[in-house]
Amino acid sequence: QVQVVESGGGLVQAGGSLRLSCVASGGTFSSSAMGWFRQAPGKEREFVAAMSRRGTTTYADSVKGRFTISRDNAKNTVYLEMNSLKPEDTAVYLCAARPSAVGYYTRSEDYKYWGQGTQVTISS
Repeated sequence: QVQVVESGGGLVQAGGSLRLSCVASGGTFSSSAMGWFRQAPGKEREFVAAMSRRGTTTYADSVKGRFTISRDNAKNTVYLEMNSLKPEDTAVYLCAARPSAVGYYTRSEDYKYWGQGTQVTISS
């Protein structure tokens, strides 16, 4: 059983930065595809960024150029560096893991394990 735990959320002003962390334990992290999603109140969960086990990445258009996903296999951790934050980035950010994966994945249903999420609030 893989456990996924996010951290690093908080309240920042528009234009600021945050770095989210996600630790996935209990499985083989190095062979897992990892993804970040977010869900704002009253809205559906949406894809943010994903990384394959080999380090290839993809981003939602809304965050491209502002957010960067990275991973440290030695620490079983994936990061989401968020810059130039906007009020519309406010949401609960969730990390997801898909063990024994080849590529990266952008759909929620492609991931097996999820964290509880971390709140990110951007003030204008």
